[in-house]
Amino acid sequence: MILRARRLITVTQCLIETLRGQEAEMIAIRRDLHRHPEIAFKEFRTAALVAEKLRGWGIAVSEGLAGTGVVGALRGRLPGAGAIGLRADMDALPIREATGLPYASVHDGLMHACGHDGHTAMLLGAARHLAMNPDFAGTVHFIFQPAEEGGGGGKVMVEEGLFRRFPCDAVYGLHNEPGLEIGRFGIRSGPMLAAMDSWRVVFRGTGGHGGRPHRATDPTMAQAQFVLTLQSVIGRNIPGHETAVISVGHIGAGAADAPNNIPAQVLLTGTMRTYRPEVREVVIRRLNELAASAASGHNCMAEVMIDSHYPPLVNSRDETNRAADAAASAFGEGAIDRDFPQITAAEDFAFMLRERPGAFMLIGNGFAPDGALHHVHTPHYDFNDALVTIGSAYWVTLARRELRAEA
Repeated sequence: MILRARRLITVTQCLIETLRGQEAEMIAIRRDLHRHPEIAFKEFRTAALVAEKLRGWGIAVSEGLAGTGVVGALRGRLPGAGAIGLRADMDALPIREATGLPYASVHDGLMHACGHDGHTAMLLGAARHLAMNPDFAGTVHFIFQPAEEGGGGGKVMVEEGLFRRFPCDAVYGLHNEPGLEIGRFGIRSGPMLAAMDSWRVVFRGTGGHGGRPHRATDPTMAQAQFVLTLQSVIGRNIPGHETAVISVGHIGAGAADAPNNIPAQVLLTGTMRTYRPEVREVVIRRLNELAASAASGHNCMAEVMIDSHYPPLVNSRDETNRAADAAASAFGEGAIDRDFPQITAAEDFAFMLRERPGAFMLIGNGFAPDGALHHVHTPHYDFNDALVTIGSAYWVTLARRELRAEA
């Protein structure tokens, strides 16, 4: 056992040292992507850069899946028919960057605030290394996905034949996690990220003069009651061992320059997150009931609309164990949390996991250089360049282990 452990450390050190040789190039790519962010389904420059790099390393490239998606296919030099997919997302967010970095976004109002620039660079780093060292059996598909941020690009890729054109026995994803220590990984079997549904409620009354409210039916009263009772769904209708979230994101009514008018309608929008279909059904049922009750109590009408976006992200057991084992093999068992807490964020990688077994891993993004914690989707966030080599090493190790070559 001691000899095997020493050998694993030696192999990992050798891999890291080799990847260090390409680190400057991968970080330069990451920062170039950061400087030129592109939103969902408009990742034209990003996709072209990815395709150019893959081709330059001798990897077969297919473009145009889901519009701007890119898939690279690399066969190992050892005999074998297995195939896996490694996925990175490419799109940015409509957020105005406030990092002040020398490579900050040149597009006002757009930034890589979720680290997809880094995800792309990590997978490119793995692709480059594996292309130069194809010591595995079978095929690796490098999946560069557009439009994760609300666009459902993963769903579109699946619908357009991702796994028919590029057969995979399993598919894996990797996402950075601010606040989790650099070099640490987190994963769990089963539901890991939540299903995401958006909801919309319109309360309609007659409106009227603010000085004569007795002559009006006031929908603002109905919406106020609805908002105050909404959280009772979580506290009184969902079992304590289950998890669900309901949040109000917008309330709109009337005109700011007409304070003496009671509006005729009020619009509310929000989000809900659940992990199991049974819990989702309870939340939707109670949301409808509370809206109807609030409207009835104030002589108004209520209209409720639910828009389903992403299903829960569910990691399959065997692939979760193999992903965790790959991280432990490369960085030690102490680097991996195999029972990472569930997260109420959503991820469209869930659509790929509905089609193929696989697992979604988190990799620690640490803290900012000044010690601050900048979460994703905030204007001060930046991907930590120290992850580029770490993430590439994880991908390489996973690919070799999955495709029956020694790590």
